[in-house]
Amino acid sequence: MPSSWLPAVGFTLLPHVGGILGGLITRREVRTWYTTLVKPSWRPPNWMFAPVWTTLYTSIGYGSYLIYKELGGFTEDAVVPLGLYAGQLALNWAWTPIFFGAHKIGWSLAVLIVLTEAATATAISWYPINKTAAYLMVPYLGWLMLASTLNYCIWRDNKDKSE
Repeated sequence: MPSSWLPAVGFTLLPHVGGILGGLITRREVRTWYTTLVKPSWRPPNWMFAPVWTTLYTSIGYGSYLIYKELGGFTEDAVVPLGLYAGQLALNWAWTPIFFGAHKIGWSLAVLIVLTEAATATAISWYPINKTAAYLMVPYLGWLMLASTLNYCIWRDNKDKSE
């Protein structure tokens, strides 16, 4: 029988898997291709992204654990809220290889818009189940909106360097 803390740790760490793998792509490209792009003056500094994503991934991961726990595990009631969460997490993980790996700025913007919608639907589905879990999604949603705006500006100002 697994320890009672194991699901909490597993759910909390799960989002970091894609973040770590994406970081391998980002680390190489941020020093090369990314430096050639025109970026808005208001963009966050490069060093800020890792701590922000670490915090956000931990927050949404723990929120998913709260939903899992509240609904008694992977039950029929958990299909929609955890399914939406899994879908938005897959989109989140897909963004980095599309933007940094394939240099598809427009496609990455489209993914980010769908991701933001899916993350919003996730938070809405979580709210009646566990308000704390839903509130843990709020900083993530805010960052996704900032990221969408940044991605749009980079796409708009670098159409010659993408796709």
